[in-house]
Amino acid sequence: MKKALLYLSLVLSTLALVSCNSNDPKKISLESDDDKTFYAMGFMLGGNLQRLSLSDKELAALYKGISAASKNEKSEVDMAKFQNRIQEVFKARMDKVASKEKDAGKAFIENFIKTESATKTESGLAYKVIKEGTGATPGGEDVVEVHYHGTLTDGTVFDSSVERGKTISFPLNRVIKGWTEGLQTMKEGGKTKFVIPADLAYGEAGAPPKIPGGATLVFEVELFKVTKAADAAKAAAKPAAAPAPKKK
Repeated sequence: MKKALLYLSLVLSTLALVSCNSNDPKKISLESDDDKTFYAMGFMLGGNLQRLSLSDKELAALYKGISAASKNEKSEVDMAKFQNRIQEVFKARMDKVASKEKDAGKAFIENFIKTESATKTESGLAYKVIKEGTGATPGGEDVVEVHYHGTLTDGTVFDSSVERGKTISFPLNRVIKGWTEGLQTMKEGGKTKFVIPADLAYGEAGAPPKIPGGATLVFEVELFKVTKAADAAKAAAKPAAAPAPKKK
């Protein structure tokens, strides 16, 4: 609940910086760079509001409130009266969206298991081995070097080291639970497709604006190298080599 309220406060306080008017947004032309800058700002903020599934009328009311506050006009409603209502509506909308996402994710996982003969663990993680590895298997605190491609269940890419063209290394105890568990089923040189339910990913809060609350995530992960936790700690503690003396 605290995270939801903090998120709401951040969104609304940032939106209050944007001056809007009652014109139809679709009819506003973006002529200057300032116009385009504020449009870009609004687009980013709007992405955070996707979780509320606002209707056109609700968006219009939101714009009206922002406009009034930014112009120091008197509120048309009793702000004290609606303060708690804002929190209640926000939480209810978030819960509704998250519940819908979870139901869709559950169906996606069931279909994944059925159509691709995938394995499902007790925690709810589902995976299918694309390429079997032959090297070391990581422990829960080891450091791994991987390539990954992450999408929502509809195929929308939210993050991909593959697209960036650079592998990434991290300790397995510092990532989402689905990764911590899933990577321990792999060996160096292997590649696996994981379908991770929200409870093992970013939960009902999600990771806006790219990952909605309750979202099930799909990853294809290729494991290149495993560094044991003790070895990684030694390497991190090892002092840097002294610079060579300059030649005269």
